[in-house]
Amino acid sequence: MYRQTMNFVRGIGTGLVAGMALATVGTQMMKNNRSLRRRTNKTLHTVGELMDNMQYMFK
Repeated sequence: MYRQTMNFVRGIGTGLVAGMALATVGTQMMKNNRSLRRRTNKTLHTVGELMDNMQYMFK
């Protein structure tokens, strides 16, 4: 039981570190690249609209 818990905690820690690294790299890219910011913004709006449509379909 202890071993499973430690593996789970280690996996969570690894995921957090990887997420922070990707966020840091992404932030630097966003600051330096205007076209990337535009595409990312359009993509986020499209995903948001898609999620709204999915919610509407399930109501």
